[in-house]
Amino acid sequence: MIYKLLETVEWESAREVGEFRGSAVDLADGYIHFSDAGQVVETARRYFDGRRGLTLLGVDEATLGDALRWEPSRGGALFPHLYAPLPVGAVLTAVALDEDLPVADAVSAAL
Repeated sequence: MIYKLLETVEWESAREVGEFRGSAVDLADGYIHFSDAGQVVETARRYFDGRRGLTLLGVDEATLGDALRWEPSRGGALFPHLYAPLPVGAVLTAVALDEDLPVADAVSAAL
């Protein structure tokens, strides 16, 4: 399973249309950023600290086919990048994060 942090309103919109095309940073980079289980807490800490109204998606990477590529990123580690919209049907879990916790702690609790 791979993970995507996004605003809850983005997830709600994606559910309505059947796919997620990406957050602003994804659209700017040309792919949807994901993390694996060992990366997602640090991703939360670095890029989402202090933000509220977030949802953590757990995605079945096997359903994404060749559009999913593992590429070097932070510190040379391989991160999953999706070069296509994310079908809502590939999402196995969607957990609204606890806003009373720091984001990284909320992600840890949701895993």
